[in-house]
Amino acid sequence: MKILTIVGARPQFVKAAVVSRVIRERSGIEELLVHTGQHFDANMSDVFFREMNIPHPAINLDINSMSHGAMTARMMEKLEEVAMRKKPDAFLIYGDTNSTLAGALVAAKLHIPVGHVEAGLRSFNMRMPEEINRILSDRVSKWLFCPTQTAVHNLRKEGYDSFQAQIELSGDVMYDAALYYSSKLDEVPSKVDMPEKPFALVTLHREENTNDLDTLKRLVTILENIDQEVVLPLHPRTRKKFEEFGIAPRIKTIDPVGYYDMIRLLKNCDFVLTDSGGLQKEAFFFGKFCITLREQTEWVELVNNGVNFICGSDAGKVEDALIQIRETPFPKDLQLYGDGKAGEKIIDVITA
Repeated sequence: MKILTIVGARPQFVKAAVVSRVIRERSGIEELLVHTGQHFDANMSDVFFREMNIPHPAINLDINSMSHGAMTARMMEKLEEVAMRKKPDAFLIYGDTNSTLAGALVAAKLHIPVGHVEAGLRSFNMRMPEEINRILSDRVSKWLFCPTQTAVHNLRKEGYDSFQAQIELSGDVMYDAALYYSSKLDEVPSKVDMPEKPFALVTLHREENTNDLDTLKRLVTILENIDQEVVLPLHPRTRKKFEEFGIAPRIKTIDPVGYYDMIRLLKNCDFVLTDSGGLQKEAFFFGKFCITLREQTEWVELVNNGVNFICGSDAGKVEDALIQIRETPFPKDLQLYGDGKAGEKIIDVITA
């Protein structure tokens, strides 16, 4: 069996590493890894393949720095060429990026079955490009690998039991990755200077936060007013917007970090502020409260269990969340994302 795996952005490299490792352990399965090039900065892309022992992509499409429409169309054009030439038995796509949607549409039009890892997630905000990508990708996929029961519920509520699709509660491959790679920290040298004082870890990159000057300025002010050190690994998009808007934040910014160093930062920080979807879960995996700098989240179970606080760019909500975080012990023994064997379950289903 030949599986064509499509990746293009940092979270997808982490997720694919889990499933690719399972594929390498099984006989009779060949994986063709295609990197669309959506994240092309070496610190955002190449470092993950080196550090995480993912086979180097067989094909790099080098498609980036375009509008959503142009990027998705170019990816579809190139992925169709690859599929016609390599004739895979299945596509495997991850998450909610333009790379995800391009892969889903190409496979559907060529009648190649698609497995969507992280199916069923919903923010219910159609202004988010990611929401559009995940909904459309789910609709044309054969195997819908849901990380949580909430995701399963979302699909069933939308009528997927009536579609030609297979809903599977696989658990979350990000949890698999957190368990596996955190056990190997001693094998990989650190490239980040860990702050000596207690610190908050921040990531900031979503379009709704970085494209609007007023929103970005509010968020920077919030970060500057936190009464302890703040560390922000700076996404290339955010760095560009800081330069474009003439913003010079009075917080500690560092270059983007690899997955191992992100784990180190998570283990050592006091709490997390982020607009990332993946980091909300990773904070939970390592026992850290999270303040989400968005108006909604796909990971509602984190909010319902009191470990994630939805604050957007509202300074008052952030202040209230900080008070709760500092007065509340992190809950123990919460199992929200499976048993750490999601990768195995995904390959079992595809090869059945």
